[in-house]
Amino acid sequence: MLLMKPKRPVGITGYGAYVPRFRLPVTEVSRVWTDGEGGVPIKEKSVPGLDEDTATMSIEAARNALARAGIDPRLIRAVWVGSESHPYAVKPTSTIVAEAIGAVPTTQAADWEFACKAGTETLQAAFGLVGSHMADYALGIGMDAAQGRPGDALEYTAGAGGAAFIIGPAAESVAVLEGSLSYVTDTPDFWRRPYAHYPSHGQRFTGDPAYFHHITAAAEMILSEMGRQPSDYRFAVFHQPNLKFPQKVAKTLGFTPAQIEAGLLVGLIGNTYAGSSMIGLTAILDIAEPGDRVLIVSFGSGAGSDAISFEVTDRIAHNRDKAPLTRHYIERRKEIDYATYVRYRGKLQTT
Repeated sequence: MLLMKPKRPVGITGYGAYVPRFRLPVTEVSRVWTDGEGGVPIKEKSVPGLDEDTATMSIEAARNALARAGIDPRLIRAVWVGSESHPYAVKPTSTIVAEAIGAVPTTQAADWEFACKAGTETLQAAFGLVGSHMADYALGIGMDAAQGRPGDALEYTAGAGGAAFIIGPAAESVAVLEGSLSYVTDTPDFWRRPYAHYPSHGQRFTGDPAYFHHITAAAEMILSEMGRQPSDYRFAVFHQPNLKFPQKVAKTLGFTPAQIEAGLLVGLIGNTYAGSSMIGLTAILDIAEPGDRVLIVSFGSGAGSDAISFEVTDRIAHNRDKAPLTRHYIERRKEIDYATYVRYRGKLQTT
């Protein structure tokens, strides 16, 4: 039995998203580095302001999740933040978030890292913590302020934003966990050494042996374990580093464009790394109806995927309007140029 499911039924009791308002059209990246020649992978990407980082964005998403859950934050017994861009090398982001939302002091707090699947790792752990009765509520967050070396392919898509989920008892949930499964190997497709400011990647190696192999394997395994077909799901969301990869993997697995459309946000906000598949899930929950099944499959370089199946409950209609919808953050935008982006992201070191 490969499927992971706690004996105590659990689910998402509250969820929230956050995306910074600033947008860099990726034609600006092309203008500066290639004189505008060649195509671009997405339309634009989100950029954090001078006063924003993974901690502040996580707090906003967590507050939205709390508003939807409607619980006392002191009942949250774990606050976990998954990210590639924690603001401190040695100082947890999670304690900052826990303090800001009022979950301290009797809560467990930790930061998680596994490239772009660090966010879904927090969910997997939260399922186990709540499912074992060690806690009634746990908060899992996937959030990033992603960086790409100037002129590198990553700079066209590395965005900012993510999502927060409060995991609690199934009876209080807007979406109940049906089961999950993880698939990992040692595949060095993407990495960042200590003290290195920007990550490195294995060019095309990041596609077939990394992204496609792991997502396809995890998705096929969970479908097999649950005796399901792609047609049993109304929605699916796959990690979205660009537009082509999730569209290709969905087609390979047998999912239709309509099934992934609602959660496919990368073209408008970029690749939010640890928040990528999770913010896609928030956009889906914003429009889902009771009885809808949702499949989410993350991917993290290094490499691995988490596949998670949910069924939406009757509570969704009552809870989702208690906080801003994901599209609210996508639609409130302020366009910036490349020079402003360079300033906001600290790409010019002056000291």
